[in-house]
Amino acid sequence: MKQKITPTQRALNLWAVILIVWAIYRTYFKMPQWFDEFIAKPLVFVLPVYYYIRTVDKKPFFPSIHLNLKPKVVMGDLFNSLVIGGVFLLTAILAVYIRSQKLIFLNHFPGPVNLLVIIVMALATGITEEILSRGFVLTKLYEESKNIYTSTFFASVLFFFIHVPILFTDPRINGRTLLMFMTTDLLLSMINGLIFLQRKSLTTPILIHAFYNIIVALTFI
Repeated sequence: MKQKITPTQRALNLWAVILIVWAIYRTYFKMPQWFDEFIAKPLVFVLPVYYYIRTVDKKPFFPSIHLNLKPKVVMGDLFNSLVIGGVFLLTAILAVYIRSQKLIFLNHFPGPVNLLVIIVMALATGITEEILSRGFVLTKLYEESKNIYTSTFFASVLFFFIHVPILFTDPRINGRTLLMFMTTDLLLSMINGLIFLQRKSLTTPILIHAFYNIIVALTFI
């Protein structure tokens, strides 16, 4: 007798296809970062999730991924993300000090235009990656297990794997820096997962993710 595929298994099959497509893209196509963030990731990460939720689950997209844009919710999420972003900032300053023995944060502060580009890129990354990793994958895992910690852990492992094609194809990331990013990716994912399940809002993980990317761009890259 053929075993029935559960909704979670079906969702993870989709995630596996997304990972394969993303790995192929990162390996064989060397496109500018703006193309990755504004075209490739929305097509590879978000469009399949949207299609799955609308056609397989037959549910509205934004409520299904818990993306609530009500001003009161967004303001609360912004405050929480600023606090956690401050922790990441202090951690980055400490990491730079350990690496260079200098208490510095910004090596070369960008001009207004470049800073705006960094912020917009960071938000784009946070939106696409959090929709896939928290709004879709973690939601599916939690709906089946009802266990905050196991679902967050497994979703974090999957979040790490989706970053493997990025970490290992970016020539700027190597050695101890690679190890640091691998560790912080897991830490970021665990924190975002727990907050997401507690607040049932995707806005906080998106903003935390964006703040983290901004700090990385200004400090390490």
